[in-house]
Parts: sequence; C-alpha cells; structure tokens
Amino acid sequence: MMSLPFYQRHHDHYDRAYRHKALQSTVSQYQKETKSKSAVYAQGSAAYARGSAAYRHASAADFSLESSAAYSHGSSAHNLESAAYSYGSTAYDHTAVQSKRSAAYSLDSEALSKSSAAYSHGSESINKLAAAYRLGSETYRLGLKDSNLMIEDQSYKMSPKAKRARQHLVSEDKENEAIDYSVPIFTGREVNISGITDTEEERIKESAAYVAKRNLFATSEGVSVSKVAKSVSEEEHHEKKSRKVAIRESAERLALKKTLEDTQAFHKKLNQDKLLHPPEFVIEPRSHTIWEKQNVKFHCTVAGWPVPRVTWYKNNVPIDVQAHPGKYTIENRYGLHSLEISTCDFDDIAQYRASAMNVKGEVSAYASLVVKRYKGEIDASHLHAGTFSMPLSLGVTPHGFASRFEIKFIDKFEVTFGREGETMSLGCTVVISPDIKRFKPEIEWYRNGVLITPSKWVQMHWTGERASLTLTHANKEDEGLYTLRVVMGEYYEEYSGYVFVRDADAEIPGAPGAPLDVQCLDANKDYVIVSWKQPAVDGGNPILGYFIDRCEVGTTHWTQCNETPVKFARFPVTGLIEGRSYIFRVRAVNRAGVSLPSRVSEPVAALDPADRARLRSHPSAPWTGQIIVTEEEPAEGVIPGPPTDLQVIEATKNYVVLSWKPPGQRGHEGIMYFVEKCIAGTEDWQRVNTEIPVKSPRFAVFDLSEGKSYCFRVRCCNSAGIGEPSEATEATVVDDKLDIPKPPGRIMPTRNTDTSVVVTWTEPPDAKELVGYYIESSVVGSGHWEPCNNNPVKGTRFICHGLVNGEKYIFRVRAVNAAGLSEFSQDSEPIEVQAAIGGGLLHAAPSPPYDITVLESVRDSMVLGWKQPKATGGTEITGYYVNYREVIGGVPGKWREANIKAVSERAYRIENLKENMVYQFQVAAANLAGVGTPSLPSKPFKCEEWTIAVPGPPHDVTYTEVRKDSLVLLWKEPVYTGRSPIAGYYIDMKETEAKEERWRSVNEKPLQKKFLKIAGLTEGVSYVFRVRATNQAGVGRPSDITDPVVAETRPGTKEVVVNVDDDGVISLNFECDQMSPNSKFVWSKNYEPIEDDSRLDIDSKGGKSKAVFKNLGEDDLGIYSCVVTDTDGVSSGYTIDEEEMKRLLALSHEHKFPTIPLASELAVEILEKGEVRFWLQAEKLSGNAKANFVFNDKEIFNGEKYKMKVDQHTGLVEMIMDKLEDKDEGTYTFQLQDGKATNQSSLVLIGDVFKKLRDEAEFQRKEWHRKQGPHFVDQLGWEVTDECNVMLKCKVANIKKETHIVWYKDTREIMVDEEHDFKDGVCTLLISEFSKKDTGIYEVILKDDRGKDISELKLTDTAFADLMNEVCRRIALSATDLKIQSTAEGIRLYSFVTYYVEDLRVGWVHNDTQVRFTDRVKTGVTGEQIWLQINEPTPQDKGKYTMELFDGKTGHKKTVDLSGQAFDEAFAEFQRLKQAAIAEKNRARVLGGLPDVVTIQEGKALNLSCTVWGDPTPEVSWLKNEKSFVSDANCILKFEAGKNVSFTISAVSTHDSGKYSLVVKNKYGTETSDVTVIVITVSGQTDTAKHTVSISGQSQNNITVPKKKKATTMSKPQQEKEKKDIKPHVDEIIATEETSDSKEIPRVEKEKNTENNQQTAKKTHGKAAAARTVP
Repeated sequence: MMSLPFYQRHHDHYDRAYRHKALQSTVSQYQKETKSKSAVYAQGSAAYARGSAAYRHASAADFSLESSAAYSHGSSAHNLESAAYSYGSTAYDHTAVQSKRSAAYSLDSEALSKSSAAYSHGSESINKLAAAYRLGSETYRLGLKDSNLMIEDQSYKMSPKAKRARQHLVSEDKENEAIDYSVPIFTGREVNISGITDTEEERIKESAAYVAKRNLFATSEGVSVSKVAKSVSEEEHHEKKSRKVAIRESAERLALKKTLEDTQAFHKKLNQDKLLHPPEFVIEPRSHTIWEKQNVKFHCTVAGWPVPRVTWYKNNVPIDVQAHPGKYTIENRYGLHSLEISTCDFDDIAQYRASAMNVKGEVSAYASLVVKRYKGEIDASHLHAGTFSMPLSLGVTPHGFASRFEIKFIDKFEVTFGREGETMSLGCTVVISPDIKRFKPEIEWYRNGVLITPSKWVQMHWTGERASLTLTHANKEDEGLYTLRVVMGEYYEEYSGYVFVRDADAEIPGAPGAPLDVQCLDANKDYVIVSWKQPAVDGGNPILGYFIDRCEVGTTHWTQCNETPVKFARFPVTGLIEGRSYIFRVRAVNRAGVSLPSRVSEPVAALDPADRARLRSHPSAPWTGQIIVTEEEPAEGVIPGPPTDLQVIEATKNYVVLSWKPPGQRGHEGIMYFVEKCIAGTEDWQRVNTEIPVKSPRFAVFDLSEGKSYCFRVRCCNSAGIGEPSEATEATVVDDKLDIPKPPGRIMPTRNTDTSVVVTWTEPPDAKELVGYYIESSVVGSGHWEPCNNNPVKGTRFICHGLVNGEKYIFRVRAVNAAGLSEFSQDSEPIEVQAAIGGGLLHAAPSPPYDITVLESVRDSMVLGWKQPKATGGTEITGYYVNYREVIGGVPGKWREANIKAVSERAYRIENLKENMVYQFQVAAANLAGVGTPSLPSKPFKCEEWTIAVPGPPHDVTYTEVRKDSLVLLWKEPVYTGRSPIAGYYIDMKETEAKEERWRSVNEKPLQKKFLKIAGLTEGVSYVFRVRATNQAGVGRPSDITDPVVAETRPGTKEVVVNVDDDGVISLNFECDQMSPNSKFVWSKNYEPIEDDSRLDIDSKGGKSKAVFKNLGEDDLGIYSCVVTDTDGVSSGYTIDEEEMKRLLALSHEHKFPTIPLASELAVEILEKGEVRFWLQAEKLSGNAKANFVFNDKEIFNGEKYKMKVDQHTGLVEMIMDKLEDKDEGTYTFQLQDGKATNQSSLVLIGDVFKKLRDEAEFQRKEWHRKQGPHFVDQLGWEVTDECNVMLKCKVANIKKETHIVWYKDTREIMVDEEHDFKDGVCTLLISEFSKKDTGIYEVILKDDRGKDISELKLTDTAFADLMNEVCRRIALSATDLKIQSTAEGIRLYSFVTYYVEDLRVGWVHNDTQVRFTDRVKTGVTGEQIWLQINEPTPQDKGKYTMELFDGKTGHKKTVDLSGQAFDEAFAEFQRLKQAAIAEKNRARVLGGLPDVVTIQEGKALNLSCTVWGDPTPEVSWLKNEKSFVSDANCILKFEAGKNVSFTISAVSTHDSGKYSLVVKNKYGTETSDVTVIVITVSGQTDTAKHTVSISGQSQNNITVPKKKKATTMSKPQQEKEKKDIKPHVDEIIATEETSDSKEIPRVEKEKNTENNQQTAKKTHGKAAAARTVP
C-alpha cells in the first residue's frame, strides 16, 4: 500500500480543486485501496460498530453568502437562495489493523480577519468580505457499485435540521498509551461553487477566501491542543492516540507545514490578478447523431486557474447522476471531462451544455444529440450498446435528418392601437408539431427587427403554449413592427403585427406632443450630448424649441439644463460631476405651453471613455510563470504639451462642439484644459472657460455671434503650469451645418386592405442624417389631418392602418432630421380605401410552372430550375412552393414540402436529401389570389455529387423584343460552374420542327454578357433556342430549350422612341395599348433592373411611360429596354452608344438654348466725366442683328440725351447718358433679335441703387471739374510725431505760384506764421500738445484763379478718439523709467512723459496686485510727471511696482523694484525729511496781530495784541531798541493761555517811541516780530502822522502795514552737518525738501495742501494790527 500523510489517508484534501495532479492521483489510488478494505458504509449519520463508541460532532452556525461563494468541508447542503456547505460528521474506517485506533476529531471555531478569507471551525459569524461557510450535520455517504469497484463520487443530501452525531471509537490496542492530541478532521470532498458572483470585487473576495483557507492550514492556525473535558453544557471530543502514532503524525504535520509555508512564500510573490484567469474550453464537446439504444460520450477539455469546476446540463437543467443510476456517467481525468449517456432513446434528444466556472467567471460550450430510429435498412443486431461516433461531416439539427417542425400561430395579435401611459399586451398561441419531449422552443420578440430584452418597460411570458409581451407603460418609442419568432433549433417561424402609440392628452390645450427616443451620446467626464426625435404633433402651433432636464441617479430632483429653448435636436450638457450617473428627459414648447416630458434616457455615467471601457471589461491574462515589472521615470512637474487633432465636430447657431486628443507629454497626474477663441483673421485670443478648466477632451462653446467666423485652440494645464496652445482650428462659421431637409416627393398611395393603404415616396434631394418620416392622412374635403405614425419610420414605404373602408383619403409626408422637420410634401392623389384583391376585378391563381430541371446536385442537396407559368392569373406572381418525394424501386413516396416560405426566384436549393436517392419534384406558383395548381411531377433525378469539370446548364432562358427578323435572348448563369470560372456562353438555335442535328451555333466566340440580340431570322418561322456555358475544361450541358417563338412583328407593336423636348430634356418614351389593369412598365439597362434612380426619372401614366435622363453622360451608355408585364410579350429596346449620345446632347443644346447667348448681362458703369454707360455683349451677332432700348416699358431712341451703338462684329451693345436725373430712375432693358433667336437683359435702377449710382456720377463729374484746378490728391489726414504732437497733412497737385492755402478750425481761420512752398506736394499743420480742446472740424482750402478745392477732416467723436489713442500711445512710449523720490510725507515713485493728457489712463500694480488708492496711497500728475505717493511707508509697501499706461487699445508698463537697499535708503531719507517738516511745523512763531509801524498821539493809551504758537508752548520776551524790556507800571506785558500776547501803555509819551521786538522761542526755533511805535505831540499831528488816533471817545483804529519777521530754525553749522549726513547710494533718490506745488494736476485725487501750506497762505495775505483808544 502506498504511503500517504496521515491527514490524507481517510480524507480528501481540504483543497481538492487546487492540489497538484500527481498528489491527487496518489490520494485517489489510496482511497480506493482503503475503501475496498472497509466495512459497510452506511447512509445517514456515520456509525461504526466493531466495539467502538460512536459520537457525533455538530455545529449549527449559518453564514450568509453575500459576496462570495461558500466552501464546505464534508457534505453539501443547497437551498434556493444561497449555497451553503456543511462540515458533517463523517465516519471513517481505517484498514483492519487501524480501525480500532480511530480517533475523534473536533473543529474549534475561529474567525479570520478581513484581509484573508473567512474560514470557520465551529460556530462563529464572519464578516461580509469573507466567504461564508455553514457547519451542519450531514453524513458522508459511500456506496459500492460492486465488490471490487467503488464509485468515487459521493452524493450529498440536504439535512433539514442540524444534528449532532457522536462517533464511538474503542481502542483495541491497549499497549499504546493515549495522550491528549486534538487534530482537525478534514472532510472527504469539497464542492466549489465559486465563479457565480456578479462583480469583480466579489470574485476577488472569493479568491481571498481560498488564500485564507490555505494560510490557515499552512500556519497550523485553528489546530488546538486541549485536555479532554466533558460537561453537561458542552461536549469536547478528542481522539486518544499513542505517543508513537502522535510523534509520527506530528513529524508528518511539520513536514506538511514546511511545504505549505514554502508554497505560501512563493505565492506571496505572485500578483493575484496575474495568477487567476477565467475558464476556457481548449476542446469543446461536439454534437452527435446516433441510433436508438446506442451509447454516446461527450468530451471536452478546460483550462483556467483556479482549476474550473465543470457541470453538465441537459436543456439548461443540471444532470443528476444519482437520480438516474446507470444512465449518466460523469468523469474527470486530468482536465479531460466527459459525459456518457447509456442506451439512448428519443427522450435523450436535447441540447447539452458543459459549464466551467471558477472565481474569475463562467464559460459554456454546447452540443446537440439526435437519436434516430431504426427503419429496417440496417440489421439491428449489428448495433451494440457501445459508444458510437458519427462522422464530422454530418450536420446536426434538433429534429434529426428527416424531420421538420411545423409551427402555427393561433389567436394572433392584429394591428394594435394604444396611447401613451396605457398598458398594452400582445399575445399569440403557438402550436408546434411534432411535440418532442424536453425540447422547448426559444421565444424571441423583435421591434423593427431589433431583439427586445425584458426591462421595466417590457415584460415577456411563455406558458408553454402562449407567448405574450406586455408594455407596462406605453410610449411612442414602443411604436413599431413587433415580430414574434419561435425558434426550434435551426428552424424558426415568425408572425408580425404593427403597434401604434398615440400621444397622451396634453396637460395644456394646444401644447405639442412629447419628444421621444432620448439618447446620450459621446459621454465624458463632465459633458454629454443629448439627442432626441421631434414629435409628430405640434399642437397646432410651430414648436419653438426644447428644454432638456437632467436628474442624478438616485434622486428625484430634475434640473433644467438650458435657459432658452433649443431648436436643434441635439444639445451638449456640460457641468456634470465626474463619476456620477444621470438620466435625461426632453420637453417641447410652443406658444401654447410646454409638453409632457419624454421617456427618460438610459442612465449614463460621467466618466472618461477609457475609464468606462476598463470598468466594463476586466481583462486578466493567464499565468505565464513570469512576473514582468516595468518602471517609468517619474514625470511629476511636467508641463503638459499641446493637445492634438483639435476639430469642430458640430456647429449650430447656438453652440460649437470641439473635440481633441490629450497630449502625449502630460506626466502621471491628471490634466485639464482651457479653451480659447478668437474671431477669424485676428490674434485676439480670449479664454472661454475662465472660471473652471474642463476635464473632458470635449467642450461646447456657447455665446457666439451668429454668422461670424471663429477659430479655436486648447491649452493643457496641471499643477506644473499651463502648456502651449494647440494648433488653431480652421475658421468656423457659427451657423447650422445641418439644414432642415426638403420635403419628400412623389407621394404614391396604393391599396392594401379594407382598412389600410400603402404609401410610398421618394427621399428628398440632398438629405443629410435623416431620422425618418412622419406621414399624415386626411379624409378628402375635411381639411383635418391626423398623424399615421408617432415614431419616425425609416425607408420610403409605410402602411397606414386604421382607415375607414370606403372613404377617400389623401396623404402627405414630411422628413425629419436633427435640424428639424421639413415642410409637408404635396398632397397625394385621393385613393379609396378597399382591399387590393377584389376591387372590382377578378383574379385567379396562376397556372402550373413547367420544365423542371436540375441545375446542380451534391450528395445531400439539389438545385432546381423551372419556367414561369404561362398564365399568371391577372396579377403578379409573388413566389413559388416546391415539393419533393423519394422514388424507391420505381415506387414514389409521399410528397414533402421543401420550403415553407415562398421563394421569388425560379431556382431553389433543396437540402437534407439522401445521397444516391432518386427524387421527383413539383412546383406551384402563387399570387395575391392564392397558390396555383402544382406542376406535374418532374422526371426522376438522382441526388449525387456532380464531379464533372465543365459547368452546368444555364437556366431561366427567355426571349423578348420579338420582331419579324430579330429577338433578344436572355438567360442566367449556371448554378454549378464546374472546376473553373465560366469563360462565356454559346447560343444555339434551330427551327422548331427541325431535327436535333439541325442545331446551329449563333456565335463563334463565347459571349461574356448574358443577353444577345439575334438577327437574321425569317419572318413567320418558329424557332427554339438553348444556351451552353463554357470554362477552361470545355462546354457544359445545354439549358432547357425555350418555348417556340415565331419571328413576327405583331400588329400595333411600338418601339422605344427617343425625344428631346423644347427644354432640351432627353427622354425615352414607350407606349402600349394592350395593357391589362395590373400591367406595369419595367425598364432595364443592359437587361438588368434599374435600381439607381440618380440617373433616370421614370414616369408612367396610363399606357405611356417615359424614362427621362437627368444628365446624359458616358455613364448612361447602354441598351435600354422596356417590358410591359401581364401582356403577350410587349417589349422594346433602344441602344445609346457614344455617337448617339453626342447627337442627342447637341440636339438638346439647340433646343435648350434658343436665345442669343450673352457673354455678359446688362451692366452699368460711370465714365471719367460722370457719364453713365449701359452695355452688354453677345457671344455672336450676325449682320442682321438689331437692338431695342426700353426704359420703364417705353422704347427710347438715339438722340441728345441717349447715345446708342450696336457693334455686330464684337457683339457689343451700349448706351451712354450725359448725366442721371431723378426722372431717370427705373428699369432699363436691351432687347436683341438676330433672326429667330432673341434675348433680352434688364437692369433695375431704383431706390438706394439708383441714388448711389446718381451720387457716384455726380461725384465723378465734380471730381473731374475739381481736378482742372489745384486739388487734393490725398485728402486731409493726421499723424502723430515722435514728440507726441499731431500733424495734419494732405497731398496736393496742379499747384502754381499763385496758389494759396488757408487752414480753418470750426470755420475760424488759423493763422500760420510762414507760407508753404508746395515743393514736395505736401501741406502740413502742426498742433503741439494735442488735447480735448483741439477737437473740432479742420478744413484746408486751395485756391487760385482756376478755382479752389476744399479738404475737410473731422476730429470729433470716434475720429477724435482714434487720434487720442495714437497720441496716448506715443505719450506712453515716451515715458521714462520709474524713479524713487523721498518726501516729508513718504516715498514718491514717478516717471516723466512728453506731456500728459487726461485720455491716458494710468494704473499702478504692486506685486501683481492692483493698487487700491487711499489717503495714504494716492496717485497724481504734476506737469509732465506721473507719480504714486506712498505716505508713511511700511515694510508691506516693499516690492515691485508697475505703472501701466493704457492708450485705449494696448497697455504699456514701467517697473521699479522698491525693496532691499532701495527701500531702506528711501525710507531713511523720508524719516529725515519728516523730522525737518515736524520742526518747521512746531517751531515758535507769531501768527498775527502786530503791525510794523504804529503812530499814536501822546497821552493816548496804546494796546497791541497778537497770537503766538508753538509746540511746546514758546517762551515770550520783549525787546525795546534791541534791549531787554520788562513790564512795569506804565507798560503792562501779558502772555495768557500760552498763545495770547498783549502790550499795553496806559498813556504814551515821547519816551515810549522806539522799536519793540516780540521774541518767541521753543526748542524748534525762535521768531522775532518788530513794531515801531511813533509818539507824536499834538502840535505835530498833522505834519508827521499819517495815521492818528482820536483822543475823544473810546475808539479803536486798526492799522495794517507790511510786516517784517525774523525766523530762526537751526544754526548754520547744524545745517551744514545735515547736508554732510545725506549721502544717497542710489542715483534715483533725490533728497529735497519740497512741498506740493499748487499747480499739480492729480490723476486719481487732488493732492491736499498740508498744514504748513495753509499757514504760509495765511501769512501771505498780510497782518492786521489793532489799536484801541483808552479815554
């Protein structure tokens, strides 16, 4: 016996699906050996006798399967909702020696973490990310097939309730002492149902479950060592082992652990996604056809990792081997899977499927089994029950080789009408015969040819007898042709009916119908295009546009996407949030209101298309044994390159959609885009999406001017910056590129049934992107139109149902595309609704076809050909039905149908015939009246393989255009071409009564074409014809001979006539007076049907038909034939070769252009002197040509006003008028006549056209007179000089010495200092410092004795603004570099310009931020200096300052860096000047009140007062005559309140005369104010005093005189020291102590005067002295 590890001797490996094949083989062999030596295996709980105690281990923990498959150790329990697997108590029997030492194993419960899959021993809840296991009680059942063979597969039975089974084991070997070792018992089989999860995440989790389970045993987790303990509440089971056994098993366990650890370490290095790959069928099972009672075996080979589990199905039902013992055998040998079916019968006819699945997915392969019943050809005893294989060449069908299903539809649904919102149901009862047990049909529903799948809108049901389809909420999208298809293997049958869905009642009367078929196109990260179809019903008012709404999936809030209605049926919706899903709906709006919303679109996710593709497909490569790791250089910080392939993919009046490809260079991070636009022809690029960059390589640009041309470009951006722009697009005009289609044409109604009419039409010319057509009907005379369809139909044919029988209707059609609905077509001719068959005419079924022949034969099929019935029954033949029967021993069998559906061609292949069997055939023709009588049975044909090298016979040989000496023979190529392609055809003919040897060939060389006009026939003689095909091997068998035809031209025979009408239109015309009511004209070219109507227009009315050439050319060369159906061979042909084409074109030209050709139409021009010339030129005129001249319908003649001339040689006809007057307004016509040819041309001169021409003539006349004297060549203009001055200049001519020039402004003459010499022919006027005061109208006059000329220049409004822009530009260019100046208030930045004007806009920028002007920071202009004043600067004021000068169009910048040393030095100088200003401000001073001289009379009282100021308060002292002077009794000196100073003498005397000085002093300086007092006596009053004070009364005189004041601020040495301290290191810093000039012109705000300036101003106005007289 082979040696195996202890854990494999009695149990299957825990991971059977993943173990090595060699190990699996060893385990399998070992199990068979042990099982053959085991005792009886019982079903149910495993109990063993042999004296051992049995016990049962149970666990009742159920785990949910939410995201992973459930793994089971032991038997498997399955339910309908999830797959749960149980660890059952399994009784194992060792060999006879070891049976007594069996141990009990218990499983402790344990939970693993989320990172590994869940694996449980015992009862515990495991998280959702892990696989779920169910530990239940179940038996491990083993059975014996016979005494020597053990069935390997065990059956698993569901246990209704968890049980506990105790396993009793009694040790018989007492020599070995038992120790306490608890080892897990592994169940014998694992059933794996992985691979059925729905998402990739769940599959990965499922894979993790396997990895966790593998790691569990590799790391010995879950193996417990515990003492044996028994209690009432819990039973712990242990297996008592001897020390010898335990040591051996421990060694084996350690060896296994080492192996598993190595394996685990290896797998940790693997990429799990690369390791796992889905199942794949290397060899698929093939189909079989066998006889009854034989065995059959299906084989397949499957690859995949993990190793897939294969399940076999019969008609989609899993095969249960145990339910049919001995019937099925399923085996798996090293990946080769097989299913064997024993003793097959008819019940085994089915479709078998092998399904392979693992954690990566599931794949299926199909095969069919057909069982044939023995009919006596083969002795049944020769057949045995062994496996029987059929040749691969045999076909397989569900019904075998000799049977066919007959499918009939009963209780069918008819044409159905419904309304939006209603529930509609379609149903049909299906009867299938024969009814084969277990072989079920496939039921398929189609709408307009598209397979319908179940959804919330559509529900399908099949009861086994009746198929039904329910529209739960009908919408107009559901309208269409519904087809029920019943499929039985390779055969199917269909039934169709139309469903009409009308609009629901509008909520607002007069509102339009709801749009339909809302779809989302070109979805991207933040952008999607929504398209829809316009409704058929507009509510009586034109639709003004549409509103688009969106709703995020999972919410109920709808948001309107557009503010104004859009007319175009496509709209780009932007602003979506990436990763979210949306649905859309559309509403139509007209004057009455808004329609109901459309059906919502399918959800669409705002994702990049590449991301969406990755989400839809999860590719995983199979494991190759290698891991290839590629590393890329990091590309972080890479500025992306320009996008590529930028193009305009859609342009309308409302928006333009751009598309581009991302750049190749973009780094690893995501990129976004900026879109820029500019008007074509300019380079003024503007960014469109200024706020948020777009993420998608698509963008819709709105807010464009309709009719203008734009160019676009795109830039990429990421965290590294903005890249270079892409190449600009071509100029795109903002207009609808898609035009509304033109109306369809040629509306033709024809009868169909008693309630329907077939309407056909032609596609409108130049139609683009047509969505479909809407058809409307109206009862004649009612004026009320009803829509026939509410969903646009494609094609040019539609059946209008629901009409009233007997009523007359007219129809009209309109085309639909995204741009809108076309105008309605012209109304059709009225038609009465009644059935097409009947209609007052009697029809009959056609007569039988005849001359059935075989065109090709292979071993199991034959191609038949036959001739058309001689009588069609008065209507067109719609098809043929073929029957066949076997002929065995000359005895014919039962007729069988070869085709269920009628075939239109007169050749048909019958398949599934028996090789070497003899068959007979018959054919029946059908028309609208029904199926005719079948033909007589054909002669017997043997079904055998044609091996001849020459081709088979041609078929369908007919003749047409029979005349007395010719006819045209037509045929079709052979079905069997032989071993080489057909090289040509030979035509044979003979007289009908002639013998066979009289056949003669018509052509010596083989013909390539399949028609021939045979000439040289003898009138009245009957002929027959046949055709033979030839190839490289030789000439093949001839076709069947034609019916006899007599060479004669029957009375009334007419030919095709070519005609060129008066308009030059070339047409082929054919008439027939032998037509029946159902006859039709059929035109062909080279005897092939004309399918392309782009070259010909065919019009048939009554007994006439016309084929009109649209533009006859070389493509139209050929033979044109017209055949009239349902007649006795009426036909004719016409050949147009190159010569005939030239003739017809020349004739057409002559007819089309009967007038005199003109080289140019009537035109008018102005001559140099202001004369008006009318002229035209004919291409050619004869000498007899004449012309009539007509003005306003009255002929005018040559005379004083009109000068007329006709030149026959050149064809020139002209008329000259001296001048145009108001009465000459009207229409001028030149009428030409040259023989019969005539022509005329007119010119309308009225309104603005006439006025413009008259003014131009008058201007030209004046110009001519003006140029006779001095005149201006170039009118007065301007230019700006480099000094920013404006120069007015003009160019003059025809000047002489006496010519004078005078300048005016606003009618006032401008005096010029010097006269101009005119040497260079240019006159100029220079205006310095041009500004607004110079606006006005400037004139310059040239004059001499020959006349004068005036040139005017308006420099107002726009013209003045343009000039000022240029002046400002020149001034801005003259600006000097910015300099830095320190002042007492702060720091000043300034620049000088040539001169300043207010139109020059000045802005300042600090560190790329616009400067906000405040009281601290302000700007202004002083003279030519533009400055920025920063008062009390701070460190925040450091940085780069830019002065921006804007001239109206462009900006100019000057920059200075106020930081570092420059700022420090400027700030230090500012501090110094500030201190000096403070000293000047706060020094002691006399503010006012003291006069310079006081004259007073002796004895009077003198009172002098003044105000002083200083901070701190100054010290006040008086001097008299330069000596200190103090207060005494006579003279009182006061200093009050720190500012008021008074000087009082109660009675002055002559001793008081003198010079008094008031001295005020503080720390900032000293100031002295002097007063001279003159005391006069009474006697000298009048002589010496100029100003006196009267003694009488208390009067006071104020005397004001000039004041002299001395002010001392600091000593001279101090000043010299201050000067030496100022040593600026920067040239730009100018240290001055300047105050603001009163002449400064502020730019932003006027500069305020400082306090010192105000004080200085007060002192400038002088002082006032007050003298008070005391009595």
